[in-house]
Amino acid sequence: KKGDCCAPTCCDGDGQTVDNFSMIGDAYEGAEGYVADADYNLGCGLPVEHADISVGDTVLDLGAGAGLDAFIARRVVGEKGQVIGVDMTTEMVAKARENAEKLSYDNVDFRLGEIEHMPVETDSVDVVVSNCVLNLVPDKQQAFAEIYRVLKPGAHFCISDIVASQVLPDWTAQVAALYAGCISGAIPKDDYLKLIAGQGFETVEIKTSRRIEIPEEVVAEAASQAQIADAKVKDLHVLSITVTGKKPL
Repeated sequence: KKGDCCAPTCCDGDGQTVDNFSMIGDAYEGAEGYVADADYNLGCGLPVEHADISVGDTVLDLGAGAGLDAFIARRVVGEKGQVIGVDMTTEMVAKARENAEKLSYDNVDFRLGEIEHMPVETDSVDVVVSNCVLNLVPDKQQAFAEIYRVLKPGAHFCISDIVASQVLPDWTAQVAALYAGCISGAIPKDDYLKLIAGQGFETVEIKTSRRIEIPEEVVAEAASQAQIADAKVKDLHVLSITVTGKKPL
């Protein structure tokens, strides 16, 4: 089954993105808690690194996939904490649970559900993380409203995601590699930040920002020469950002 977000279900049978287009590279190399069986090379940032997670926290990973960021977060929260992973695909939830069982982790819980309707209690989470998923959630406003709901008062999120310099033209949705790479669903950065602030979050801050260079051969599959030239004139591009925000007390 194909997902509608940056998940391994958007990939080919070997778990690689179409055309092997990756936005994360070897960024996870050396990360404590890294689990190779959970890495499908589909992230666009390192949200846990900037999430200010503490020992004993309850952490929620949205679009958890096979559990990569959840397991890295678990390394930080320790035995006294809890990590919850939510994913919309039964295959990935099953794989994540299998990985957790192999590691004998009894405080990592993977649940099947949509980000717009999370199977998570209100005011129960210390930190929400997500990696290259929210930009392709159909109802982003509802997704951030749900993040606000599940966070405890005074708690925060740290999300790595893809945003655009401006509204993306329709042709960006025509290539599977752009879709699997979480690009075609990206909205303008300013709109993304306004959407977050509109849900009531405070101190919204971009921690990291990196321009994503899309291989020319990938773009050529979707766009005409005239469209490519127009994109260059307008400096049309996408960015990987890691953004944080806090729910008021």
